[in-house]
Amino acid sequence: PKDITPHEMEQTIRFRKKVEKDEHYINTITHLGTLMEHCIKQNNAINIYEDYFGEEEMAEVDDEPPSAKTINVIRDPNVTKRTATHLSWHPDGCKKLAVAYSSLEFQQNVKDMSFDSYIWDLENSNKPELVLKPSSPLVSLEYNPKDSHILAGGCYNGQIDGDARKGGLPVEVSTVEFSHREPVYGTIWLQSKTGTECFSASTDGQVLWWDIRKLSEPTETLVLDITRKGLLENALGAISLEFEPTMPTKFMVGTEQGIVITCNRKAKTPPEKISGTYSGHHGPVYALSRNPFYPKFFLTVGDWTARIWSEESKESSIMWTKYHLSYLTDGCWSTVRPAVFFTTKLDGTLDIWDFLFKQNDPSLSLKVGSRAAPIPRSPRSQPFLAAPGPSARVRPSSLRRSEISPGLCTLQRNEKTLATAVGQPLSAQMFERETKREKILEARHREMRLKERVR
Repeated sequence: PKDITPHEMEQTIRFRKKVEKDEHYINTITHLGTLMEHCIKQNNAINIYEDYFGEEEMAEVDDEPPSAKTINVIRDPNVTKRTATHLSWHPDGCKKLAVAYSSLEFQQNVKDMSFDSYIWDLENSNKPELVLKPSSPLVSLEYNPKDSHILAGGCYNGQIDGDARKGGLPVEVSTVEFSHREPVYGTIWLQSKTGTECFSASTDGQVLWWDIRKLSEPTETLVLDITRKGLLENALGAISLEFEPTMPTKFMVGTEQGIVITCNRKAKTPPEKISGTYSGHHGPVYALSRNPFYPKFFLTVGDWTARIWSEESKESSIMWTKYHLSYLTDGCWSTVRPAVFFTTKLDGTLDIWDFLFKQNDPSLSLKVGSRAAPIPRSPRSQPFLAAPGPSARVRPSSLRRSEISPGLCTLQRNEKTLATAVGQPLSAQMFERETKREKILEARHREMRLKERVR
């Protein structure tokens, strides 16, 4: 007001007190306070500066169709050619490859067939870098992840060879009496403090644990008897083996009878070590692989299909490929994309599947041989794939190293890192959705069976 001097403190205080007692002023402030409180609460609940679409900035999408090109072709240097039965990438990268060679044809071994297996330097693949001379042809071979100078091999006669620091000769060999009785199809290193422990599986129905510093006898034995009686005559023959280092007490075994056995090494009694089974194949489970991004989901390959399973659903697989005209021989997950996996068929075809893109047919099919092409392997974070070439598992084979196109080996932003509206990446959401669907179907089937019993 004109009659109030702003610089006079006493006058302004008296006027302010007078106005604050006015009824109209009080009602106005009360009303405005309610509106302001609502705005403050809204401001605390919503970040008005949040960039909602920052994650949508995608890298340049290559419209080039999926493809692969052959980089190396490695041939068995022996006159009598054999099958490349197993591959193991060097733990420090993809420049070296250990390859086990043997003949898996029953009673078809040539008299003078070589027992040698090889370590190849892929920069110079004209001749092997090191010749391994086992006591019997190697069926499986694995690099030690902690010490690349040490390898563990499973032999055709059931013995275990360990440590290659003597050149090509094994430092330790398991004794025949305490070894497997049939070919060792799986050998895997354990994540131990010493870095010297491994375990093996064979079609004789046993899983044996070893310390390669002393291979005179196994440190532990498990008979794959799903009746939990521990009888070797009831045991199922192991044809594939899977172990995830982040789950140190668990492992899985694929059997000749089409059953996957899940085991817990730390169980108190041998029967308790067999924790469950999954049945879904009509023939041997040739490949078994956990998803490197979501370990509770795993891939199996057998008969004419590849199947994806969830640990939460034991009655049926959650996803599967179509039935092929030719038998499937092997398979594994991509190490860089959670929804991509590889399979091989007896007709020499390598299929690359991208289940986020399509599930009826593979995204890419490659003809790498005239007959079978087992054992695709992809080194972690690398766009390379290795698979035996013509006639593997049946006749002489070569080894092909291929590089796949960026679209198949580059993690898509919305595949793992971008969370969807339900708070999960797209690939995980797909697997969880299919798991939930199978659980609903299982519950429905149980309900129907119960009604049939009541009748």
